[in-house]
Amino acid sequence: MPDRNLPNWRSILFVPVLNEKFVAGAPNRDADCIQLDLEDAIPPDQKQQARDHVADVADRLADAGCDVIVRINRPWCMAMADMQACVRPSVLALTLPKVPGPGHVRAIAETLDEIEQNMGLENGHTRLIAMVETAEALSQMEQIARASDRVIGLIVGAEDLAVSMGMKPTHQSLLLPNLQAVAAARAAGCMPLGFVGSVADYSDMAAYGDLISEARSLGFTGAFAIHPSQVPVLNKQFAPSQEEVDAARALIASFEQGIKEGRGAISHNGKMVDLPVVEQAQAILSAHEQFAS
Repeated sequence: MPDRNLPNWRSILFVPVLNEKFVAGAPNRDADCIQLDLEDAIPPDQKQQARDHVADVADRLADAGCDVIVRINRPWCMAMADMQACVRPSVLALTLPKVPGPGHVRAIAETLDEIEQNMGLENGHTRLIAMVETAEALSQMEQIARASDRVIGLIVGAEDLAVSMGMKPTHQSLLLPNLQAVAAARAAGCMPLGFVGSVADYSDMAAYGDLISEARSLGFTGAFAIHPSQVPVLNKQFAPSQEEVDAARALIASFEQGIKEGRGAISHNGKMVDLPVVEQAQAILSAHEQFAS
């Protein structure tokens, strides 16, 4: 599994590039990453205007300390224009909507090689997040994630996938595709992003918090947010609680004492503990250190 030097993005907040109010407020939202949107948030007759603004907006947000990425458009004619406008030092990654298969990712990556060279950027500077939103792509998720070392994240687009599959975007219908995405992302060494539900539903924040808590238990590490109110929930739920950290430290200490006594498995708080359980505890401490720094 390749080491792709993954970022720690629990919350990736969408910001329409042409909405100056949202852009100005973005650095104060505490999101781990700001995602400028050139796709669904921009009407067709404003696409070029958005491209003309994206460089300045990305630079301003990066100067304010934000990690900045951009979701580009899917049709090739628009995607090419978007990439020409977006590739720059302040843009860390591009999100690719409706990825049909690994060939699309490889073509994007090859195009980025050329643009980065022309811009004087280090090859591979611009990373990729792939969105699986069609029935065609479902069976190719691992190939998509492995298509380029630029790919750092994989996410299922619930609403578009539901349309493609002819299904309703319910918890039941979305569970299997999301579990497949976690497995594909983990196998390829990139971030599994998302949760089992629709990103558009933020009216019930208690229910949203439950979905994100479930997502972390399923192996997801972060998710997109379309509203600032979702950011604190994502940041909290995708990071270990102090209770989890304390329990992990106690478990590891007990295990290490058992090792000193010549035991490879121990009983801790009435449960059997062996190496895989310890590795889970170590992962909790590692995540805690990442988000505490």
